[in-house]
Amino acid sequence: MTATDQPTGPVGRGRHVYGSPDAPVTIVEFGDIECPYCRAAAPILRELVDTSDGTVRLVFRHFPLFEVHPHALTAALAVEAAGDRGAFWPMFDRLVTGRDGLGDAQLRAAADALGLDGGLVVGDAAQQFGDRVEEDYADGRALDVRATPTLFIDGGRYSGRMTLEALRAAVAEVLGAARRATGTGAER
Repeated sequence: MTATDQPTGPVGRGRHVYGSPDAPVTIVEFGDIECPYCRAAAPILRELVDTSDGTVRLVFRHFPLFEVHPHALTAALAVEAAGDRGAFWPMFDRLVTGRDGLGDAQLRAAADALGLDGGLVVGDAAQQFGDRVEEDYADGRALDVRATPTLFIDGGRYSGRMTLEALRAAVAEVLGAARRATGTGAER
């Protein structure tokens, strides 16, 4: 799959890309910032992208499990507000660790620490980004996302273990299939 041939529709749509925009493999994560499993997956996904030599990019989509995570929605709104000011990933990184908490005071403090106006990431100011979170959530529901993190690798749902080795193997499989389909590489 080429960069111009990336997944579209509910899987591929996304504003928040980590890695090369031209990477041949796209991993879409439907995640919840308050989710402990997403917290565990975050450094693995980052390392996968960082060590992929530009072959993998990560797209984050919000899927707040607000029934079990009371701060998931406000955290999603806060990172969207930060993203509107060019700081999605720095804010995401601060919040997904969960070490400082996700209440309004902590969200403000996280934004302030990044040089943003903390008042812009909570309350009414952050509510203007609700449509973005709602769109991600609706797309996740349409794809039968039920838990977080849920990953799609080039449009196909990933169901393996959430380890660096397993994800590298899945990416290699996707790249190999793409090479075979285009008749390039050693698989000819």
